[in-house]
Amino acid sequence: MVQRRTLLKSGAVAALAAPALTGFAQSTVTLKFHTFMAPQSNVWLNMHKAWMDKVEKDSGGRIKFEAYPAMQLGGTPVQLYDQAKDGVVDISWTLPGNTAGRFPRIEVFELPFMMTNAEATSRAYWEYVQTVAPDEFKDVQVLALQVHGPGVIHTVDKPIKSVADMKGVKMRAPTRQVTKLMASLGATPVGMPLPGIPDALSKGTIQGCVIPWEVAPSVKVQELTKFHAEFDPAGGALYTTTFVMGMNKAKYASLPPDLKKIIDNNSGLNTSGWLGKTQQGGDAAGRKAAVDHGNTIFTVSAAEAQDFRRKSRALEAEWVEDMNKKGFDGKKLLETARNLIEKHTKTTKA
Repeated sequence: MVQRRTLLKSGAVAALAAPALTGFAQSTVTLKFHTFMAPQSNVWLNMHKAWMDKVEKDSGGRIKFEAYPAMQLGGTPVQLYDQAKDGVVDISWTLPGNTAGRFPRIEVFELPFMMTNAEATSRAYWEYVQTVAPDEFKDVQVLALQVHGPGVIHTVDKPIKSVADMKGVKMRAPTRQVTKLMASLGATPVGMPLPGIPDALSKGTIQGCVIPWEVAPSVKVQELTKFHAEFDPAGGALYTTTFVMGMNKAKYASLPPDLKKIIDNNSGLNTSGWLGKTQQGGDAAGRKAAVDHGNTIFTVSAAEAQDFRRKSRALEAEWVEDMNKKGFDGKKLLETARNLIEKHTKTTKA
């Protein structure tokens, strides 16, 4: 009898405890984060992992992440935005430009010589979407919007010192606008996602690519090319690329209010600026990798950059006209982006 009473008593205690345990389990959320960036890349280690670590810490461990770099959950980089939209993953980080023409209004930031530094331009990009393109990423809960540091030209066997040197060179470009830029400069543009670069360079499918310094080591560009052309900041940045970090809307809506606030506190203008600044912060190490490899780096002076500007100037007019045809005020969008970049550049340092 004593043993039976003890068992009944312990059973009652367990039953009373069960609701509390269930409540605790429900208050812990695990989010799947997916991207194409390599696990050894600056972006993954210093941006994505750092962001996830901060969210976990701010939530007291009630938000946890399953982190998947390098497309480990399957699919292709082109599908990442829709993976977040459709709930295949909870959060993805990707290039809107992977799907050419799908997000046309934010392409303004990828026009030639638009950006200043990545922090300021990322902040401008966030504010631009909030104010003049709020439905551009309507399928997801937008957490952050950013750009990378100034684009650099990397070539296998031909140094690029002028626009004339670009003629006929098969160049990988990341997005529709950068593809157009390469064509305007006389190159033969080849569009492909970042992970395809090493194989294409090795096989000679492309003779060069345009990417920022910081990402070069993650795709071994300093080993697969010999020449690099960067632009003197005084003459402006040749181009940049836009990124979006988006969360599945239903997953975001399902969060309890306090956890939603943690996500909100790690989203928005400041987070966008931090991501841009952190990404550009990796440029020095990427450049050093090319120097250490014995490669040749040429700096296009501000005066020499004028020829690149002239050759690519028509892209702005084309983009404005394209927006007008889509029912947007292209001139207003361009002016808004420029003014926002100028505003945020005054309050940030490169």
